Amino acid sequence: MNRLKMGIIGVGGITQSRHIPSFQKLQDKVQIYAVQDLDELKAHDVARTYHIEKVFPNYQDMFAEVDAVTIATPNKFHAEIAIAALDAGVHVLCEKPMAISVADCRAMVEAANRSGKILATAYHYRFMKEAQAAKKIIEAGEIGEPYVARVQALRRRKVPGWGVFTNQDLQGGGSLIDYGCHLLDLSLWLMNDPEPTEVIGSTYNYVSKGMDQVNLWGNFDASAFEVDDHATAYIKFANGASLIFETSWAANIREEANTLSLSGTRGGLDVFPLLVNQAKFGMLMNNEAVWMPGQDTPDVEQAENFVDSCLGLAEPLVKMGEALKVTKIIEAIYQSSASGKLISI
Repeated sequence: MNRLKMGIIGVGGITQSRHIPSFQKLQDKVQIYAVQDLDELKAHDVARTYHIEKVFPNYQDMFAEVDAVTIATPNKFHAEIAIAALDAGVHVLCEKPMAISVADCRAMVEAANRSGKILATAYHYRFMKEAQAAKKIIEAGEIGEPYVARVQALRRRKVPGWGVFTNQDLQGGGSLIDYGCHLLDLSLWLMNDPEPTEVIGSTYNYVSKGMDQVNLWGNFDASAFEVDDHATAYIKFANGASLIFETSWAANIREEANTLSLSGTRGGLDVFPLLVNQAKFGMLMNNEAVWMPGQDTPDVEQAENFVDSCLGLAEPLVKMGEALKVTKIIEAIYQSSASGKLISI
């Protein structure tokens, strides 16, 4: 089997902590051949550190020498780079979110359809052991049809104090588009990909623009804080299901929460930790998973799924239309907050 030649565009923290280590664990299937970054000195440093063969001054020159690229740039550039890569006949793994806008996402899907190449989005929560097990339980009919989902993705005073996370122009938003998107995507996947019809939401940044700058993840300029650090939403779907959603970088809460629970017609399910709630044998029962086989390596599983998809051995776990749907909801939440109105999709 031929190895996939991979190029990586953007060599920041997510590339060095997630993508490079994951692909390098799959060296029988993939070679990280090249990197590119606007900071060329940093790109050379990363190439030396991880023994990567080539550094390109611009990403367009990379396309002629690789089979696939991983895009880990600020969100603003996802669509531009992905479309250029796909039109050059190169497979694409794009960091989440797929893009800042629905229009950009649709343009990316059109480029993928034109080229016949893989376009995947890095929603790695789907590859967690709990998420994989929850999907199997739901597909087996254990909870019936999911009709209500509840999500909390809440950090306590952990605004990312590095990179461009608080830059509206480059990122398109804050806690919602950066962190909440993961559990939003996971919810839709576990709910069997329902079609959103109405969204009402609110976004806030009171805490991060306030004077009391107590932040566990580094310093940031509160006077220039442009994005949301807290968001809430209620989402309705065409099949009658609904999603109650909350996310924050900087909530004033006692304990952080990374929770997703589903109510189904025959039972319920909590994902973190995995717990099935049912009425059986005349009793209310809570069945907790005490052991799941294998290691919990979602980053590696994500990388392998992408590589195998490019090699024709698998299909992307995150489909293009599903990633677009997440952005559709995120865009509607921002629109609803700005207008103060319910948004029909």
